[in-house]
Amino acid sequence: MSARPKSNSRPAETSSPQPGPAGVFAALGDETRLRLVAVLCVGGAVSISQLTATTDITRQAVTKHLHVLADAGLVHHVKVGRERLWQFDPQQLDEARRSLDLIAQQWDQALGRLKASLEAEET
Repeated sequence: MSARPKSNSRPAETSSPQPGPAGVFAALGDETRLRLVAVLCVGGAVSISQLTATTDITRQAVTKHLHVLADAGLVHHVKVGRERLWQFDPQQLDEARRSLDLIAQQWDQALGRLKASLEAEET
């Protein structure tokens, strides 16, 4: 039996960025990533060491999750010396919120039409 060759590519989950609201929702669908975003929203630019200091999650797992969030446009890093500091970028989340607002508005309109139709049938 031969050994499998090593792959230098990132896991499939992080290999293809999902732009727009779908990517944001997919990235935030994981509880760990949602917690990382919450920490980054409060703490500003944070290192992976700081993100893992108060948790039992490994540095490698946090790095993986940060790359998924970065692919969705929710976080980015800046290099300071030998360290990368990760920070939240609200632009994509704002776009996702606008998408949800539009969907909510469409549902309100559809329910209004249904209500009007039912009321018209009663008379």
